[in-house]
Formats: sequence, structure tokens, C-alpha cells
Amino acid sequence: MHIPDGFLDLKTVVTTSIVSAGGLGASIYRVKKIFKARTIAIMGVLAALIFALQMINFSIPGGTSGHLLGGALSSIVAGPFAGSIILSVVLIVQALIFNDGGITALGANIFNMAIIGVFSSYLIYYLIRKISKSKVNFYIAIAAASWFSVVFASFFAALELGISGTYEMAVTLKAMVLVHMVIGVGEAIITTAIIAFVDRIRPDLILTNERSL
Repeated sequence: MHIPDGFLDLKTVVTTSIVSAGGLGASIYRVKKIFKARTIAIMGVLAALIFALQMINFSIPGGTSGHLLGGALSSIVAGPFAGSIILSVVLIVQALIFNDGGITALGANIFNMAIIGVFSSYLIYYLIRKISKSKVNFYIAIAAASWFSVVFASFFAALELGISGTYEMAVTLKAMVLVHMVIGVGEAIITTAIIAFVDRIRPDLILTNERSL
């Protein structure tokens, strides 16, 4: 999912960088409007947790592996705007310090995972939660949001690679989306387990239970 340097053409790099900068700026503005020390503390803990979890890979059929993206986890716990900032910080640190994802592709990676992944997951979670406030539906909403966040992010990553001419569009879309449909299952299981644990011991830490962020 982390696109390296040299895989995207100039127009894609510039476009995704502009969109990502605008999205991140809007997220920072929204979070500053509801600034609370607890919110910032939770954001810091989530950023550290997601960073650590992204270092752990799990094997999937076909000889490849996947890892947690954290879009749904961050958006459901802290809200989509805070979640976008959290994922962006993680991706920036990974690119600058660990060479995980290219510097020139940072705008695209932020767009795919910190904007598409985060906001799509929260939208799906919000819509499913509107159906019922039951605990079962709560878990269904988390799992569905997690799965779709990975699939949507992979779709846009494949789209960018296809538009850049790196790989043939049809081949890239099929390969990326099919693999991440499987990875999304792992994302759903991990995210649901973490949020269910937090909900059981400290439900007050799930900020989206208090307000729509």
C-alpha cells in the first residue's frame, strides 16, 4: 500500500500532494476548534499504537503479507479529522525515517490511507450505526468500516499507479484490490478486537460515542 518513489508520474504526485495538503489542513482546523488535552493525548496514543501495529505483518494466501492500516481504528476512536492527522503523522515518520513509502509519493500515500481510508471508514461506520445502537451492530459497523477502508485505499493506490503508467490499469486494479480484500479481513478482526477491548474497559476513550466529529 505504501507507494515508493519513482512509481508515480509528476501530475499524479502534484495532484495528490495538493489534495492531501488541503485535507490535512482542514483536519487540523477542525481539531483545533474542539481542542482538548484529552483529545490530543488519545491522538498521541493512537499514533504510537498504529505505528507499532503497522510493523507487524500477517501472511495471506498467495505468498504475500499485509498489516494494519489503522484508518478505521483512528477514525472510530478519535473521529475522522483527528484520524486523518494521526495517519498522516504515521506516514510522514515512516517515509522520512524508515523509508517506508516514498517522499515524492507521500501525498498519494496520505491521500489513500489518511484521507480515503479514514473518511470512508467513518462514513460507513456512521451509516451502519444509524440503523441500530445495539452492541452487535456496533461490532458489525467497526468490521465493515475496517474492511472497506482497506479496499477503498487500495483501489485509489492502484488507480494512481495505472494513471501514472507504472502498470497496466486493469492488471493493477485486479491485483491490488483482490489482495487487499483479503488483507481487509485481518484489518477488520484486529480493529474490532481493539475497539471492543477499549469499549469494555474505558468506553469514554471512544470520542465518537460523545459527539459527531
